[in-house]
Amino acid sequence: MTCGSRRHRRRYGTAGSTFNGSHPAVLRVDPAGHPYAWLAWKDAVHYYSLGQVAWTVGDPSSVVLGGIGRDGEQTVLELHPVIAVRGTNASRLLTRVPALDKQILLARDRHTCLYCGERFPERHLTQDHVTPRSQGGGDTWTNLVAACKACNHRKANRTPEQAHMPLLAVPYEPNHAEALILAGRHILADQMEFLRALVPAGRRDRYLV
Repeated sequence: MTCGSRRHRRRYGTAGSTFNGSHPAVLRVDPAGHPYAWLAWKDAVHYYSLGQVAWTVGDPSSVVLGGIGRDGEQTVLELHPVIAVRGTNASRLLTRVPALDKQILLARDRHTCLYCGERFPERHLTQDHVTPRSQGGGDTWTNLVAACKACNHRKANRTPEQAHMPLLAVPYEPNHAEALILAGRHILADQMEFLRALVPAGRRDRYLV
């Protein structure tokens, strides 16, 4: 963990950066270490330039080049995988149920139909109500699963028991840290390690780097 330092405001660009303009997302947390959200690199630069980064985790994951200073040297800003932003309080998010999101739900189920067990591209998967709405089923994490279109059609307006189509896994309600993992792309090792520590112990092995 590294403490951030106050910097002067500067305009940064991507020319000549170590990632040629393609920077990994930055994980924003509050000063107490509660995860908040993913940041695009430009948003992360904003917090660095305002001196609002309290501390960081991990070695720099990308470099952004800024303007030329009075000394003739180009300003270089290193972005870290995890940054704690002053003025952020995300403590309540870990106890709050994440909003339902199809992309996150399909990622939770590993893009696998929980009836036939086959993997599909996202466009070929649907969200199926385990207990149909007509039978009192609600729009909840534990009543929605990934299903291919064929299985969804076959199951129709029935429960798995009524349709003789048992679920291959039990749907679960992710916490905020899990939702961030499931929503992220190209998550860096330091970020995954940080978030996995906040996942219930029984599910951590689902999120190995």
